Amino acid sequence: MTHVRDLIGYGAHPPDPKWPGGARVAVNFVLNYEEGSEYNIGDGDGKSELFLTEMATSPVPNGERDLAAESMFEYGSRAGFWRIMRIFAERGLPMTIFGCALALERNQPAATAIARAGYDICCHGWRWIEHYKLDEAEEREHIRKAIISLKQTTGDRPLGWYCRYGPSVNTRRLVAEEGGFLYDSDAYNDDLPYYTQVDGKPHLVVPYSQTNNDAKFTNGMFGSGKDYFDFHRDAFDMLYLEGASAPKMMSVGLHCRLMGHPARALALARLLDYIASHDNVWVTRRLDIAKHWLQVHPAA
Repeated sequence: MTHVRDLIGYGAHPPDPKWPGGARVAVNFVLNYEEGSEYNIGDGDGKSELFLTEMATSPVPNGERDLAAESMFEYGSRAGFWRIMRIFAERGLPMTIFGCALALERNQPAATAIARAGYDICCHGWRWIEHYKLDEAEEREHIRKAIISLKQTTGDRPLGWYCRYGPSVNTRRLVAEEGGFLYDSDAYNDDLPYYTQVDGKPHLVVPYSQTNNDAKFTNGMFGSGKDYFDFHRDAFDMLYLEGASAPKMMSVGLHCRLMGHPARALALARLLDYIASHDNVWVTRRLDIAKHWLQVHPAA
């Protein structure tokens, strides 16, 4: 097995992250920007993507272009993205963009707005496809193309990496081999960053979350904005209580085509205001968490 499992982690005694200002929780909001890089017949994929849209299944015959599904993705880039950007800008709060390179190529105004806002880009692949379906050479080429593209559209190369859903058995090694990434987020297994070994060298992992994620609107786990707010409020409250003696981090995943709709966006705004009403909370970018960990908790 090239991907060794660690079922123990920090155990009963996690380290004190020593967040800036003595924060009890480090909160990182992540906006997944995927619209325009998903599977599409126009890009030669033989199907239209439907995952993480308002529809669970498509009535359009397999192999034919699903214009309704395409337009749901377009809502994310045309309207949802800008609504979420405004919500964060009005509150002066930072976030991280999990950016698919081709998607941002196809919406330069969005790429420019991200750069101007100072949000960090964590590379979400060249396209929004499953890396575990790629062979090693294909995956290496996708990583290379994504870096070049994001540097052109945003002005900076990405310093973090995150696959669609999950990596291949080669991904972490290829990311480390490339040499320019500070971390990857291809894990969901902890509330704190940690180091793992890649070819005998330490590699930083900043775990992400499918738990605190608006994707639950598409599988029936969230039916309303209240469901979303209550669930995320409880997650924050638990971490805030624990943070009195054992501070942690909280990742919150957003999607332009999901959270960008008005009813859901209002719940997001309520969550931001709720979190901001607490002292000793560090709402920050994922890159800043990674840099903090590398500096304050260097690999042994």
